[in-house]
Amino acid sequence: MAERAAIVTGASSGIGLAIARMLGDEGHGLTVAARRPDKLEQAAQGLSEEGYEVEPVPANLASEDDIRAVVERHRERFGRLDVLVNNAGVGIGAPVEETQTKRLDMQLNVNLRAIVLFYRECAEMLKAAGAEHHGALVVNTASIAGKTGQGWLSIYSATKHGVVGFSNSMNKELGAAGVKSCALCPGFVDTPMTEFVKQEVSPEEMIRPQDIAEVVRGLLRLSPACVVPEVIFQRPGEGL
Repeated sequence: MAERAAIVTGASSGIGLAIARMLGDEGHGLTVAARRPDKLEQAAQGLSEEGYEVEPVPANLASEDDIRAVVERHRERFGRLDVLVNNAGVGIGAPVEETQTKRLDMQLNVNLRAIVLFYRECAEMLKAAGAEHHGALVVNTASIAGKTGQGWLSIYSATKHGVVGFSNSMNKELGAAGVKSCALCPGFVDTPMTEFVKQEVSPEEMIRPQDIAEVVRGLLRLSPACVVPEVIFQRPGEGL
């Protein structure tokens, strides 16, 4: 049994899978969650073949029951939680006058509501880890759109602003318990989520998922005296 353990959502590909692999390399048992069972199982099998302890849990993170199921499966398998990675997200572009309520709710629920619910359900285990080693970590994938408003992606941008704000609030609320939170704010990353823009920005010019994972590795190695509330990832020559 691994000495430390992590939950990673949106772990079937891209940023989530890269972070999960890094956490496995750092000795964490892994509970990985994603919406599509087939893709998740394929990713989990790959991680397992690399020698990591993996518990895959298919979940629709717009569902409170599914979120509870992920946490309960993790608790049953590993019994502790040192790192929580709230990475799952969805972005649907539209002019504000064409906003569909279903798509609005989906983005609010997956991008922001799910993060709040995961904190709630995981708080006891995170605080226990914080009491033990003062380095429990929650990583919340936001976006560069969470730092500056984006037209057409306005709902997505609003949810990611919420992720940044909530992460900062959790540092104030849970910091004394040894639980740190960091909001990751990347620009375009070479993942399936950025397919819509790859005719304008080539994958070779995009941030790599491994770049994000290596920054999270660094967060794991900080002393208890240091908190990094957010990290902005930009391509060369870009700015906010």
